[in-house]
Amino acid sequence: MLIGIPKEIKDHEYRVGATPAGVQALVKAGNQVIVQSHAGAVIGFSDDMYRQAGATIVASAAEVYQAEMIIKVKEPQTSEFSLLKEGQILFGYLHLAADPEQAKHLLERKVVGISYDTVIDKMGRLPLLIPSSEIAGRMSIQAGATALQIANGGKGILLGGIPGVPPAEVVVLGGGILGTEALRMALGLGASVTVLDVNVNRLRQLEELYAPGLKTLVSTASAVEESVLKADLVIGAVLIPGKSTPKVVPADLVRRMEPGSVIVDPAIDQGGCIETSRPTTHSNPTYIHDGVVHYCVTNMPGACARTATQGLTNATLPYALQIANKSFKRALQDDPGLMMGLNVCLGKITNKFVAEDLGYEYCPPERLF
Repeated sequence: MLIGIPKEIKDHEYRVGATPAGVQALVKAGNQVIVQSHAGAVIGFSDDMYRQAGATIVASAAEVYQAEMIIKVKEPQTSEFSLLKEGQILFGYLHLAADPEQAKHLLERKVVGISYDTVIDKMGRLPLLIPSSEIAGRMSIQAGATALQIANGGKGILLGGIPGVPPAEVVVLGGGILGTEALRMALGLGASVTVLDVNVNRLRQLEELYAPGLKTLVSTASAVEESVLKADLVIGAVLIPGKSTPKVVPADLVRRMEPGSVIVDPAIDQGGCIETSRPTTHSNPTYIHDGVVHYCVTNMPGACARTATQGLTNATLPYALQIANKSFKRALQDDPGLMMGLNVCLGKITNKFVAEDLGYEYCPPERLF
């Protein structure tokens, strides 16, 4: 199969769809790989490294998009839609439930869109989302601690406090991968941390791991309200695979938070779990709404692009090899979890949750094969 790796063009997005080592594995399996020039240059993956791995380097995105399968990180940007072609496999983070405009274009172009964020493994996990969630969870505390500084609009609170002065109150909404990494980081810095989740068994696991420093609460409207109003820093770590994120914190509650409090909403990729959240970029990462600092960057792991690319390729490469070596239809038929990643196919929405959220007719993928 001819596989294309384009240079990412989203704001301050320096990740790349595959490392040189990943390209080498694809080539050794009998595939041809074309990589856009300077795709990984910023993070230390030079064109020469890709050449030595067996790739062909091309100058333009248009040349890359002649490939049968495109492996990339973030969703196609506006200038990339016209490059997509019918039947082309697009393998990357799509987050379609929160992006009706992208969905419209992918349907019109009749591409085969396999989204990292809805692929499921045999244990029911999201293996291609885990590396980014781990990074975003850890980064959320770094970003929140910085936003709490006076110069950035925050209260002027040091996350871990000092002897004789209490630490910041950190509230993590969601106890999944991202939330767990966030609370670990916050506890490590000495903050007072509360995590809320609807799953009591998950709270029990977290308490066993991190008690007595960690406080756990079942996520109800009243528990969220009480916790958020006391919080200096709120981390939105809510995820429902394939669906737009529910708004756990309403705008009225944000208005009642103390001025200078901070919200970090990594769930913004799927629409965000805070009603006042709106997408931001690494160039302009924060804004203040009702006196509360919001950090809602849609590609947080892009700030640590080298680590993120290596972690992501570790996870995606086995799936990319399956798709390339078997054909996408056979790969999906052989792996029901990979089939869950198929969001759009030849003009149809093939993920039930995406169809529900965007108001399209759902087409079970089995009908197309």
